[in-house]
Amino acid sequence: MSSSIQTVAEHWSLAVYLGAVGLLCAFMLGVSYLLGGRDWGRAKNEPFESGVSSVGGARLRFSAKFYLIAMFFVIFDVEALFLYVWAVSLREAGWTGYIEAVVFITILLIGLVYLWRIGALDWAPESRRRKMQASKMTHIKEAE
Repeated sequence: MSSSIQTVAEHWSLAVYLGAVGLLCAFMLGVSYLLGGRDWGRAKNEPFESGVSSVGGARLRFSAKFYLIAMFFVIFDVEALFLYVWAVSLREAGWTGYIEAVVFITILLIGLVYLWRIGALDWAPESRRRKMQASKMTHIKEAE
């Protein structure tokens, strides 16, 4: 048997699957085009979300702290995923895997302490932080 016939024999199920997916997509698009509504109006062209009509512009300025917290969440969420996989395969990993996980967690904790020390996790505005630090200093002086 030639190599091209053998290749087709090995991959016929993939070709059938891709063909079925293409037909299903074409069917869904065709049916929605034939049966879908075609009414046009002022209200149809307005953005609408969760039953509330939008008011104002969509160009809002967010503080960079929102993005920092989102990045921290993604980073630590991915690390939690790695630790879950490690916990599931702990017996197969043995002591070598345990030591690697301890090193991994140590690096994460060092990163978290670093973020805490530089103030990346502080949400309070600078003026409120100054007031809090000043009140701490007065409490320390009063305690002495």
